[in-house]
Amino acid sequence: MDLIKKNLITKETEDAVLLYIDETHIRSYHVLRSTWSEVGRQKQVPTFGHHAHVSRFGAVNVHDGETVLHQTTAANAATFLDFLRMLKERYLDRLMVLVLDNARIHHAKMVKEFLREEGQCFHFIYLPPYSPQLNPIERLWKWLKDTVIANVFHKDRNDIIQAITRFVNYIHERPEEVLQRLGCAG
Repeated sequence: MDLIKKNLITKETEDAVLLYIDETHIRSYHVLRSTWSEVGRQKQVPTFGHHAHVSRFGAVNVHDGETVLHQTTAANAATFLDFLRMLKERYLDRLMVLVLDNARIHHAKMVKEFLREEGQCFHFIYLPPYSPQLNPIERLWKWLKDTVIANVFHKDRNDIIQAITRFVNYIHERPEEVLQRLGCAG
């Protein structure tokens, strides 16, 4: 198996795919970032007193910039399994080497049972604890949040979803830009 891992890290094959995966939450907490404004007039973003959010699972292929994103209401073991099933359908008959963090949901009993029963197509490589800098999809999440929620007011969850959909459509059309933003372009 070590030979397979070494091969995948340097070169993708027709029988295998290397994906970096993670989950994130896009919240309507109104994030203010550096921005231009008129001298003496601070940028203001309205708020409405409650917080809407959207959760997403994602996978990025650092060889070709392809992304697979899955929207969900929460990030838990059950929704993680839904994401794994989605990946399994997308990459039929391929070994998926998934690089991921050590979140509890990734080690849950139901995930282990799924992998034992029907997860022969998956191989997990866990990153060391507290090392998000080693997972390129973290840079995708930052780009998403900078684009979707920084200095922006979203009136409700649906408004957040629409903004995320625009972002997802944009990146799906531009895999080269994804690779550049992730620092994976050759």
